[in-house]
Amino acid sequence: MRRHGVVLKLFIITSALILFIFSLVMLAEGLFFERFYRMSQIDELESAMSRFTEQYNEVSGNERELSRLLGTFMNRNDTSIAVLDKSFVRANINPYYVRLQSANKVITVPIPTAGATVNSIPRGISQGDSIIIDGIFMDEKDTVLHPIAFWPDDTAPLEDGLVRVEGKVTEYMLPEQRSFNPLYQDALLDEALREWTNGVESHLSRLHEGETIRSAWKDPWSGVEYAILVKSLQGSSEGIKNYMFVMSSLQPVGEAVETLKKYVIYLAPVILALVLALSLIYSRIISRPLLTLNRSAARLAKLDFTNHPEIRSKDEFGELSRNMNLLSRNLDSALQKLTVANEQLQEEVREKQRSEQLRKELVANISHELKTPLGIVKGFAEGLQDGVAADKRERYLGLIVNETDRMNALIMDMLELSKYEVKAVRLQIDRFSLTDLVREVANSFMQQLESKNLRLRVRQDGEQELYVQADRRRIEQVLLNLFSNAIRHAEEDSVVTIDMVRTKGTAIRTIIENTGPPIAEEDLNRIWEQFYRAERSRDRKSGGTGLGLAIVKHILELHGSHYEAANTKHGVAFSFTLQENRGENNNE
Repeated sequence: MRRHGVVLKLFIITSALILFIFSLVMLAEGLFFERFYRMSQIDELESAMSRFTEQYNEVSGNERELSRLLGTFMNRNDTSIAVLDKSFVRANINPYYVRLQSANKVITVPIPTAGATVNSIPRGISQGDSIIIDGIFMDEKDTVLHPIAFWPDDTAPLEDGLVRVEGKVTEYMLPEQRSFNPLYQDALLDEALREWTNGVESHLSRLHEGETIRSAWKDPWSGVEYAILVKSLQGSSEGIKNYMFVMSSLQPVGEAVETLKKYVIYLAPVILALVLALSLIYSRIISRPLLTLNRSAARLAKLDFTNHPEIRSKDEFGELSRNMNLLSRNLDSALQKLTVANEQLQEEVREKQRSEQLRKELVANISHELKTPLGIVKGFAEGLQDGVAADKRERYLGLIVNETDRMNALIMDMLELSKYEVKAVRLQIDRFSLTDLVREVANSFMQQLESKNLRLRVRQDGEQELYVQADRRRIEQVLLNLFSNAIRHAEEDSVVTIDMVRTKGTAIRTIIENTGPPIAEEDLNRIWEQFYRAERSRDRKSGGTGLGLAIVKHILELHGSHYEAANTKHGVAFSFTLQENRGENNNE
C-alpha cells in the first residue's frame, strides 16, 4: 500500500470505525443488555398473560380445559402459574396429568407437584402409547389414580397396597421445554405467593383497573431471582374477580448475560483480526475501480484512447467508468476528425498550390495557343496588304479563316469548361439507345479513319440494343472527344475498338481502345487536366485544344460515372460507366 494512497486511508478509517462501533456495542452490552434482556422477557410474558386472560374467560368453569390451559401456558412460557380467588387464595388446579384408556373406562392420573422430582415424571410418551402405572385410586369409581411409579413393562413387582393400571395414553399434559426444574419452581410458588400477599393492599386499585403488577422475589435457599407478575381475571358470575399469579425464573437471563460477556472476551481478538483483514480486503475492493479509473485518466492525459478497461458495476464507479470510456471515444473521434480535417486542409493547400500552378500553366498555354494562330493570321494579313500575287490570295484567306476557326474552338471549349467548373450545367436525363449513339458518332469519323487506314470494331453484350439513363447530348460530346482522341493517337493500319459491356449491378461500361504508344504512368491521372498533354513536343498538326478530356471528366462526374484511362498491351483504353435503363423512363 502506498503511504498516502487511498487504500491505506480507507483501511485506517474503516478499521477505526468498526472498532469504535464494536467498543460502543460492548459498552452498551455491559451496561444495558441485562436490563434490556429482562425487560424484553417480562414484556413478552405480560403479552402472553393478556392472551391467557382471553382464553381463561372462554374455558372458565371447565376444569379439564382450564388444567390444559394452565399446563400449556407454563410449558410455552417457562413459568409457574397459579389462579387466585378474590381473597388471593390459590385454587387447587393441577396442570399436569395423564389420561389412560384402560378396559372400559378412562382413568385420570394427576401428576403431583409437591414432593415429586423430574425423574419421577414419565418422559417421551405420546398419544396411543401403552403405559403401566402403580398407585392408589382417589375416588369410588376408580377413575382418578394417584401415581406412585411409572413402568415401561410389567416385570417390576407390585408393592402391597398399590394398584397396577395398564392402558393406552389418550391425553396428557406434562412439564416440558422448561429451562429450570419445573417441579421445584412450582413448589416455590406458594412461598412466593405468601410473601407477595403481605403487601397486596397497595396493589388492589391497580389490579382492579386491569394493570399488571410487576415485582421480584428471591429464593432464600438458592439465591435465584424470580419475576412476579399478577393480573386480574374476570369471573364468570356475580362480578367475582380472580387473579393469575405468574412466577418466572430470571436465572437464565443472568446466565445468558454472564456467558455472553465471557464469550465476547474470548471473541474480541478474533473480531479484531477479522476487522483488520476484512477492512484491508474491503479497502482494496473499494479502491480497485478508483485505481483503474486513475490509470485510465493517466492514459487519457497521454492521448491514449484505446482499450480502456470498463468497470461493469452499476454504482457510481461503473457510471464514471462508462462516462470516461465515452469521453475517450469522443476524444478519439474528435482527434481523428481533427487529423482528417488537418490532412484535408493540407490537401486543400496543396490543391490550391497546384491550382495556382495550373493557372499559370493555363495562362501560358492560352498565350501559346493564341499566339501561334494570331502570328499566322497577322503574317498572311500583311501579305495581303503588300499585294501578294492573285493566285495566293485565296490560299491566304483560307488559312486566315482556318486559324480563326481554331481560335474560336479554343475559346468555345474554354467557355464550356468554365460552365462545368462553376457547376452551371444541368443535365437533361432521359432514356436513349447507347448502341445507336455509338454508331452515329463512329460514322461521323469515317473520313478520319480512312485517312489513317484505321479499322473500327464495335462490340456489345448480346444482340439487343443497350439503353442507358443519361443526358444524350453530353454523352455524345464525351464519345466525340474520346473517339477523336483515340483516332488522333492511333498508329496507321491499326484497329480502334469500342466495347459496350454490362457490369455487376445495373451499369454499362463503354471502352474505347486504340493501338499506339502508351501513356507514361505519371501522366495517367493528369491527362484529365486542362491543357495537359502527355506528348510535350506535340505539334499543331496533331489537332485538339487540350481541353477535351477536362470537359469529358466534368460531364462524367455529373453523371456519377466511374471513368479511367489505362495502358493496354497494344495501346491505351479510355472507359466510363452509365446507368442502364431496361425500360424505365426516369426523366429528371
